[in-house]
Amino acid sequence: QLRVVESGGGLVQAGGSQGLSCTISGTIYSINDMRWYRQAPGKQRELVAGITSGGTTSYADSVKGRFTISRDNAKNTVHLQMNSLKPEDTGVYYCNADVIQHQWGDRSYYWGQGTQVTVSS
Repeated sequence: QLRVVESGGGLVQAGGSQGLSCTISGTIYSINDMRWYRQAPGKQRELVAGITSGGTTSYADSVKGRFTISRDNAKNTVHLQMNSLKPEDTGVYYCNADVIQHQWGDRSYYWGQGTQVTVSS
């Protein structure tokens, strides 16, 4: 089985910083793209940032210049460093990973349980 576990959420003041981590464990052959999504109350889940296995990153316009996504392939971990946080960054942040569990296996997308980030004004 595969486990996707996020950590690092909490309460932070506007203008502050917060770091999130997500570790994937279990039977893993390879991990392709890794992404962070967020969902604010009453809104749809949205893509925040993504990173390929080769390290190419992409960001939502709303977080460009403030958030940085990175990954440690040896540890099957992806990080999201969030700076200059705004109240509108509040939401549940979810890790998503594109994983192949066996050499001849299919790709599947796995989600973590989410971690709450609350930015106070």
